[in-house]
Amino acid sequence: MKKRTLLMSALALATAAATLSGAAHAQDFPPKKPVTLVVGFAAGGAADAAARLIAKKLGENIGQSVVVDNKGGAGGNIAHQFVANAAADGSVLLLGSVGPLTIAPHLMKLPYDPFKDLAPVSGGVNFPNVLVVHKGAGVKTLAEFVQLSKKKPGSVDFASTGAGSASHLAGELFNQRAGIDMTHVPYKGGAPALQDLLGERVTSYFAAPPTALPHIEAGKLIPLATTGLTRPSYMPNVPTVAEAGYPGFEALNWYAFVAPGKTPAPLLDRWNKEIVKVLSDPGVKEALNKHGLTPQPTTRAELAAFMKKESTQWAAIIKERKLTAD
Repeated sequence: MKKRTLLMSALALATAAATLSGAAHAQDFPPKKPVTLVVGFAAGGAADAAARLIAKKLGENIGQSVVVDNKGGAGGNIAHQFVANAAADGSVLLLGSVGPLTIAPHLMKLPYDPFKDLAPVSGGVNFPNVLVVHKGAGVKTLAEFVQLSKKKPGSVDFASTGAGSASHLAGELFNQRAGIDMTHVPYKGGAPALQDLLGERVTSYFAAPPTALPHIEAGKLIPLATTGLTRPSYMPNVPTVAEAGYPGFEALNWYAFVAPGKTPAPLLDRWNKEIVKVLSDPGVKEALNKHGLTPQPTTRAELAAFMKKESTQWAAIIKERKLTAD
């Protein structure tokens, strides 16, 4: 009986210590040192634009500096590895992206596990791609594009921003759903892909709308369909792939907030609260919309479920299409 009493006392002390530890971590918010928001891409792109808009408002709300740190390279994997190994004290966040979080793990061996070494905090922003072709392709609708691909197998190709990128997987998903076999042509970024499309050296490209829109408006590119479930407000006359004959088709570019995997739950909860507050702010929403970005605040659990769903979808496509990182 005495041993049992001692054991119960020890368990009670351990529980109390854990509770106090959690409370202490919660009290450490905001962190005493400047917060770093890491981005896996160079300045000037969609991820960087979103990060800077959100970081500014976050800093104002919490009364602490939030500094954006661009760590480009390897399709965003360098930044994700950095944060996976960073201090788990709430001072480091990552605006993670679809590729490194849910696609790359199925294409290559990574030095980190997105589902163990990174902790979901909140959804961030998303935007669809738009399938565009050059004028010389001779098609004006998605149906005509599919017909061309089936009539001349292997002659229709599509550009992407690299193997394993969101634009690459959007094309492969469409290959699967449409029963066609477009040839993938990877580039080192959106600019060279767009340049070759405009030069009619590649047939099509699942492009980011903000970069393609000026060329569409100038009549140099023809938009066939967007890859979200709903039409973006800045392209109201362009149907979605789902509307054009492929129900349920969805392939979004998205960015979400994650933290080092061992970050205490109270800090993750607090960051979720602050990020959701910023993404729900009317001024921030308007500013993000001007960049073609849709705010997507979520709970931690919702983001975890979404990442798992995306990972499962892309794993199946990668396996079926026998894709590699080369």
